[in-house]
Amino acid sequence: MMNDIDRILYSKEKLEEIVSGLGKQISEDYADRNLLMISILKGSVVFMADLMRSITIPCEIDFMATSSYGNGTKTSGTVRILKDLDRDVRDYDILLVEDILDSGKTLNYLMDVLYARNPSSIRICTLFDKPERREVDIKADYKGISVPDEFIVGYGLDYAEKYRNLPFIGVLKKEIYE
Repeated sequence: MMNDIDRILYSKEKLEEIVSGLGKQISEDYADRNLLMISILKGSVVFMADLMRSITIPCEIDFMATSSYGNGTKTSGTVRILKDLDRDVRDYDILLVEDILDSGKTLNYLMDVLYARNPSSIRICTLFDKPERREVDIKADYKGISVPDEFIVGYGLDYAEKYRNLPFIGVLKKEIYE
């Protein structure tokens, strides 16, 4: 796997620092609220696990799985829900936890779906933001760091279901995915 990485962008230690800061801010903002963290599978599961351990207030978790990429590097634009929530979200303060916000199409679609279920509120937390790739008007309420428009993997992010287990964020060599 390491031979497929062009360079490391963020070390394990840098990721821990970013996630810790997000957890502290979320803990302050959601004190005395009914927090439900929703991980958008599969990519955000590593981030979600670390983020929820850095949150110091009571919270619940659930998971959704969507598909819009297949094995490609660009979204197809068609979002499908592969796994829905296991609970009614009415009266919860939802925090959608996503690994990377790029085109915004998936999160925009999910926001519409979830708002129709009458939660108290919905906010977005993303570890990585690629604003230059945005195709819809959506912004994260909590953002770890903006990343360059390169194909990154590791810490849950994949290419064709591989590289998720890398403990850092690296740029994938172009010859791997072109």
